[in-house]
Amino acid sequence: MRAVVVTEPGGPEQLTIAEVPDPVAGPGELLVRVVAAGVNRADLLQRQGFYPPPQGISDVIGLEVSGRVEALGEGVTDWEVDDQVVALLAGGGYAELAVVPAGQCCRPPRGVDLVTSAGLLEVAATVVSNLDRVGYVDGETFLVHGGTGGIGAFAIQYVAARGGRVLTTAGTAEKLEQCRALGASVAIDYHDDWSAAVKEATDGRGVDVLLDVMGAKYLEANVASLARNGRLIVIGMQGGRKGTLDLNALLTKNALVTATSLRFSPLERKAEVVAMVARDVWPMYESGRITLPAEKRFALNDVRSAHEWLESGTASGKAVLVV
Repeated sequence: MRAVVVTEPGGPEQLTIAEVPDPVAGPGELLVRVVAAGVNRADLLQRQGFYPPPQGISDVIGLEVSGRVEALGEGVTDWEVDDQVVALLAGGGYAELAVVPAGQCCRPPRGVDLVTSAGLLEVAATVVSNLDRVGYVDGETFLVHGGTGGIGAFAIQYVAARGGRVLTTAGTAEKLEQCRALGASVAIDYHDDWSAAVKEATDGRGVDVLLDVMGAKYLEANVASLARNGRLIVIGMQGGRKGTLDLNALLTKNALVTATSLRFSPLERKAEVVAMVARDVWPMYESGRITLPAEKRFALNDVRSAHEWLESGTASGKAVLVV
């Protein structure tokens, strides 16, 4: 089969198409004939050598795909060959075939084509699992950074649909307006003192839950932006790995800081999260409560351009590789 391989850690120029052995479905797994694969920032980190796959997982990049069932592993009973499928992977998505535990698969949302469906599951699973982890309660105040990115654009709509007041950050007037159109009550230019703006917008209280993709660069400001009993969830390191944490600030707020990686979660947890997405999120897409993300499609052979676009700083929405 054809797959994207990384010749050595580095820039997008290290991505090439090569022939590799076909994977085989093991017990409890599906073999998926891939139609499309979502492109995520974690993929960029893996290409650079900073985010290797779990032990025993394919070195091929790619954490989500859509396609059709090609073959069933031993013990799989809920699927048939040629069923449409959306899958959450620990790796191996940028390829013509991928294997995935059956529990990490679901049907695509009704009325959504397979290519678009390839870019929905990873983002939804990330947001839903993290809000579940910190016990988000409908109606709480929520802040997500990067409101026009894949995570941000989904999180704004999802939390707003659950009755929450959403604050977000972005870097241009155009992107701030996009955030408001998605449902953000407050959109703040991150070039300004955004933490002070959060305090002002919440009458000095801060936010109940903050979903952060920046990491070290925003750590102190994130903690300062929390309300009492606030919860900070770090899911990315675009702003670095090591920051300063004022423990007294956490103590006085009775606050929580946690960091998660869905990729390294146990199979049982991943299956639980995929089931949550199919149950709670897909109906929101089907009814129009959440709109499909802005989407830019790239051919598999043009994978370098997909990574360059996502790294450009101008990207809004989701990149999808059409296999």
